[in-house]
Amino acid sequence: MKKIAVLLSGCGVYDGTELHESVLALLEITKSGASYQCFAPNIPQYHVVSHLTGEVQENETRNVLVESARIARGDIKAVDELNIAEFDALVIPGGFGAAKNLCDFAVTEAEYSVEPSVERFISQFASAHKPVGFICISPIMIPKLYGHGVSGTIGSDEATAAAFEQQGGQHHAVSVHDIVVDEKHKVVSTPAYMLANDIVEAHSGISKLVEKVLQMAE
Repeated sequence: MKKIAVLLSGCGVYDGTELHESVLALLEITKSGASYQCFAPNIPQYHVVSHLTGEVQENETRNVLVESARIARGDIKAVDELNIAEFDALVIPGGFGAAKNLCDFAVTEAEYSVEPSVERFISQFASAHKPVGFICISPIMIPKLYGHGVSGTIGSDEATAAAFEQQGGQHHAVSVHDIVVDEKHKVVSTPAYMLANDIVEAHSGISKLVEKVLQMAE
């Protein structure tokens, strides 16, 4: 049985992991006959957003690992606990947490950097040439992690695509139903809620992404 790591970034679209994307990915992994283990960085969230009002909660702080445990039903590990030999692939759902906690793209845009423990975590999969699936906004990290010439997509947003290419990536504009596959680097990406109008549209690309990631896993 193939075992897939899933990297979370908190709990909730505005300051953490996009819940629909994470649940759909976990469902597709399990339906495909594989198993998964959730991971998250043990770091403070960039900030906390009320998902009822959309306002930043100035006096509230939360931890990314603790919040991600909500999605994982408590079965989660810190990224520093990864034993790369136990895993065949990695899937990274989106949500603003991917652009605020896993990296700081939402804050610094084109001059963004990947959080150090997260970079070490994902780089182990890249170095071992194990496939990684990036969903929604999380593909913005691809050029930083894989270097010049790597292919990916965040959908069709021109500003985000420009930042992707500024860091040396080759961006491909695709529909919500499509994936972009970089066979050389074993990287798969899909827009999901960068373009999706509902959960059915988000599911379309995510199901294809998980299928391709599992197919590429040795």
